[in-house]
Amino acid sequence: MLQKLSISNYALISSLSVDFDNGFSVITGETGAGKSILLGALGFLLGNRADTNILFDDTKKCIVEGVFILHDDRWKSFFEENDIDYDEECIIRREINPQKKSRAFINDTPVSLQILKELGSRLVDIHSQHDSLLLCNPDFQLALLDDAADNNLLLTQYKKAYHDYVSAKNELDKLRRKATDNIDENDYLKFQLDEILKAELLDGEYDELTQRIEFLENQEEIIRLLKESTNILDNEENSLLDGVNTLLYNVEKLRRYIPELDSMVERLNSVKIELKDILSDLNNFQDDSQDISSLEILQERFDMIQRLMMKHHLNDYSLLLQLREDIRRKVDEFSNIEDIVADKEKEVRELEKDLLVRASELRMRRKEAKVDFEKDVTTVIRQLAMPYGLFEIKLDKTEELTSNGIDVVTFMFSANKGHSTEIMAKAASGGELSRLMLAIKSIAARNNYIPTLIFDEIDTGVSGEVASKLGDIMKVMGDTLQLVSITHLPQIASKAENHFFVYKTVVDEKTHSNIKVLTHEERVVEIAKMLSNAEVTEEAMKAAEVLLSSL
Repeated sequence: MLQKLSISNYALISSLSVDFDNGFSVITGETGAGKSILLGALGFLLGNRADTNILFDDTKKCIVEGVFILHDDRWKSFFEENDIDYDEECIIRREINPQKKSRAFINDTPVSLQILKELGSRLVDIHSQHDSLLLCNPDFQLALLDDAADNNLLLTQYKKAYHDYVSAKNELDKLRRKATDNIDENDYLKFQLDEILKAELLDGEYDELTQRIEFLENQEEIIRLLKESTNILDNEENSLLDGVNTLLYNVEKLRRYIPELDSMVERLNSVKIELKDILSDLNNFQDDSQDISSLEILQERFDMIQRLMMKHHLNDYSLLLQLREDIRRKVDEFSNIEDIVADKEKEVRELEKDLLVRASELRMRRKEAKVDFEKDVTTVIRQLAMPYGLFEIKLDKTEELTSNGIDVVTFMFSANKGHSTEIMAKAASGGELSRLMLAIKSIAARNNYIPTLIFDEIDTGVSGEVASKLGDIMKVMGDTLQLVSITHLPQIASKAENHFFVYKTVVDEKTHSNIKVLTHEERVVEIAKMLSNAEVTEEAMKAAEVLLSSL
């Protein structure tokens, strides 16, 4: 239930805070006073996209905050799944700064717009005056019947299974097209694969070839440098090793007189050993010199690999190896295409079989719910100045599986005695659609799926006794959920337990929208205005008192 709504810097609202109670409440006020702005702010709080020009003061941040009371534990799973702290008092806050950047919070935890909308849709159902036209939409009609049948969980499971089924069918279609249309492509792939396989490519071969070719191309210089290096270390006249030996001899003699040179002996021995190892390695490199005659063979191999890479527009040898495997996989796949198609056909049949079972269960539950739904709606609309009103649901079976099962729902309606029902879109006027929607919403309210329901002028097109009946039904609905109705009808306003009044003021030459809770005396005046079209007469005041006394 919505307990409190606070709005700052939104449209014509500088700042306001309003507390809501259980039961049935109404919001009234002159046209243009800001009733729709209130709903806009609430919709913004619950995840609707904001108008770029909503800031009352475009230098300040807009903040809309709502406090909701969650009376049972059915909400906990949502909070746990989204890693949000759970509390019976849930605080939702939405902000938008002057740069039009929006942020949302649930219990001070930042959340995405998607999460906010999901929670918002579970907390509040806002029915605008134009939503009654949805009654003519077949998908909306089916959704209403599913709500009556309590099909939400089953339908969610069915939709997931249907998604898997459609995906498998699409894959099967692709495989079938591939089997019939890609013969030429497969021949080309085979040609490419044969060409690459003949090359007998090896892992790491490209880098090795590059190194060997570079070595052979520079072998003369390499041998010269190796010889020079070994001569420096070891020659008959003045080698580095001879010098180290002489130095070591001298230091060993000197340490008799200078004990501190002991460590230098060890260091020189290490140097001697290291120089010998270096000499050995350099000699080995000389022994490993390769036959220059192999250079041509290596170059031919390297050029062949280069041509393959250029042909396939590749700049890395590893990509050529990967291409080989990709082509091999495609060729193998095509070779086994018949088996793959058969396996996929089997999968589709099994998914379809499972889906038909689920769809049949949905259809059975819809058929069962249809009877009571028709009866209940008919009962309510006959209370609303349609004594001969008749509501029926036509449930047809589709030839193919759809995302909603195997059913097509059509709402049928007749307002006149002796006339058979027709498609609602043809048979119902605007006022009748409003009454039908109210009847359906009142029935849904019994299940209390959504704790707060808001009507934005659902009473459009009705008046007099019908309006009074609408008010009676709303009052009853308020026994099972929190109902707020924006209305221009005194017959409805008088039935509410709480009456909010929206009005405009001008401060510092700027228009502000405000809201307040009316006292009994203020309600009498407001309803009198509604009865007499703003002019408060004595008769209107008396009539207002009579209306309110019926509470």
